[in-house]
Amino acid sequence: MSDSFPGRDCPHCPRLVAFREECREKWPEWHNAPVDSFGDLNAAVLVAGLAPGLRGANRTSRPFTGDYAGQLLYPTLLKYGLAKGNYDEDPTDGLSLVDCRVTNAVRCVPPQNKPIGAEINACRPYLKTEIESMPRLRVILALGTVSHASILRTLELRQKEWPFGHNNIHELPNGIKLIDSYHCSRYNTNTGRLTEAMFHDVFQNVVTHGRA
Repeated sequence: MSDSFPGRDCPHCPRLVAFREECREKWPEWHNAPVDSFGDLNAAVLVAGLAPGLRGANRTSRPFTGDYAGQLLYPTLLKYGLAKGNYDEDPTDGLSLVDCRVTNAVRCVPPQNKPIGAEINACRPYLKTEIESMPRLRVILALGTVSHASILRTLELRQKEWPFGHNNIHELPNGIKLIDSYHCSRYNTNTGRLTEAMFHDVFQNVVTHGRA
C-alpha cells in the first residue's frame, strides 16, 4: 500500500473486506478490489464521487464505468471537452480524460452503495494525498453530500461554513473552487432531482472556473 492508494487487499475496513471477499467468491472475474482514480494528477479538475458501484467500478476497475452514473458523467465530460474518445462502459474503450481526474471518497465498494463514517474516515488519507499531489488543481466537483463533506474534512474546513447545495460554488481558502452537484445516480435522475440540463449547468461552471 502507498500513501496515495490502498493495496489490492487493503485491511482497514472489516465490513468492506468481508464484502470484497463475498464478491470475489461470487464473481471471481471481476476487479473486486480498491478502485484507483482515473486521469492525470496534473489535471486542473477533480471530480469526486462517493464509492465504486457494485456492477460498475467494482466490476470494471475504472471509476463510474459500467454503471448508470457513468452513463451521465462520461458523456457530459465528453460534451465539455474534459474527455476524448468514446465511452463504451469498459476500461479498454480508449476513453481518456482531458485536464480532468475522477476519483471517489471511498475506494472500495460498500454494501448497498452506502459507506459508513468509519470507512469514509479510513479512506480520507488517500484523498488528502491525491489532492496534495495535484499541483494545477483549480476545481473540485463534489458529487453528493458525502463527497462534499469528505473533501471539506480533508482540507480541514468546517462543513457548516461551506454548506452543500446543488451548483453551489465555494471559493476555498487555498484558492480552489469547490462546486457541488447532486450525485448522478439512477435514483436522482429517475426522480427528477437531477436532470441532464442541471448537470450540464454544473459542468459549465466547472469548465469556466477550471480554465480561468
